[in-house]
Amino acid sequence: MGGSGLIGRAVARRLLSSGWEVHITGRALSRVPADLIALGAAFHAVERSDSRALQQLVGSGADLLVDCLCFTAADARQLLPFLDDVGSSVMLSSKAVYVDSLGRHVNSPGRPVFSGPIAEDQPTVAPGNGYFDSPEGYGSNKVAAEQVLLDSGCPVTVLRASKVHGEGASPAREWVFVRRVLDARKAVYLAASGCGVDHTTAAVNAAALVEVVALHPGRRILNSADPDAPSALEISRSVAAYFGHQWEEVLLSGETESVSSAGRARSGDSGVGGVGGVDAGAGGVVPSERVQLGSHPWESAAPIILDTRASQELGYVPVGDYADTVQNELEWLSKSADDPRYAADRLEFFNRYVDYAAEDRFMAERQ
Repeated sequence: MGGSGLIGRAVARRLLSSGWEVHITGRALSRVPADLIALGAAFHAVERSDSRALQQLVGSGADLLVDCLCFTAADARQLLPFLDDVGSSVMLSSKAVYVDSLGRHVNSPGRPVFSGPIAEDQPTVAPGNGYFDSPEGYGSNKVAAEQVLLDSGCPVTVLRASKVHGEGASPAREWVFVRRVLDARKAVYLAASGCGVDHTTAAVNAAALVEVVALHPGRRILNSADPDAPSALEISRSVAAYFGHQWEEVLLSGETESVSSAGRARSGDSGVGGVGGVDAGAGGVVPSERVQLGSHPWESAAPIILDTRASQELGYVPVGDYADTVQNELEWLSKSADDPRYAADRLEFFNRYVDYAAEDRFMAERQ
C-alpha cells in the first residue's frame, strides 16, 4: 500500500527481485516507476481510505501486507478485518514518536537530547487522534496507529524509520547540496561546523528489513536506519564526491566561523552516529532574511541515533552504508533537476535552508 512512494517502490523492487508476486496500490499509474511494471508488479489505483477496494485486494489473503500509508488509528483499524488472512504485516512508522527525558521529540520547538542510541523501548509521545500532519500531531497519531495494530494480536511489525533517502524522496533532503553542485557554488556553509547528526535511513535498507520480517512473522517494533549515521558535513562530502565537485567548506560555529579548504570533497569519512523527523515534512518557505546561514536538514542539538541491534538479531543485513545507498537518489536528482513535476516542491524545500544572497554577502565581508 503506497507502492509508488519512496519506501514502497524500494520494497516492491526488493521483493520482485526475490521472486515475489507483488501488487502495489497508488493513486495513478503515472506515479509508478516504469521498471516496477516491467518487473511484473501489478498496479491497482486505490485510495487508502477505500475499504471496499482493499477488501477486494486483501480479503482473500496475502503472505505479506506492507502499509506505507498508515498515519492514524483510523487507518490502522481499517486493516483489522484483513489481518487474520495475512501471513505477516508491516506498518511504516517513524522515530518521531520517541521522546527524551524532558518529553521532547524531533518535531518539538526545542530539539531532543537523548543519552545515547535510541532503542525500541525508549518512551514515546502519548497516542493521539488529532490532525496528524502537524509537528505535534504526527508522532502521536503514529503511536495510536501502532497500538491498534500491535493490540490486534496478529503478526504485525512496526518499522520506525529515520530520515529516509532514496530515489523518489519527497522531500529530497540532499537537494540542498545537489542544487549547490548544479549551480557550481564555490562554497558550502554549515552551521555548528557541520556536526549535526540525524540518523539516515536508506529506502533500500528499509526494504531489506521488510523482506526479513516477511520471512520471520512476529509482533514487534524494529528501528530501521543505515549502519552508519553521517554528520551533515559527511553528507555534504558524499554529495560533492559523487559529482566530483570541489568547494570550500565554511564551517560556522556561533559567531565565529572556521574555514576548511577541502579541495576535492572526501567520500570515505565515516560518520559518528546520529538520527532524526513534521520530520515527515511540515513548514513552508522561510523568508530569506530569516534563514540562518548554514542551516541544513540534519541539524540537531545532540546526535539522534537509532539502535538497530534488534533488526540485526533477526537476520537483517544492510544493503550498504549512507555513501553507497544515497547514490541512486543523487543520480535521480541530477537527471530530474529540470523536471517541472518537482520544481516547485524542491524550490520551496531549498529556500527553507539556503539563501545565496546572504552567503555572498558573508563571503564579501570576510574578504
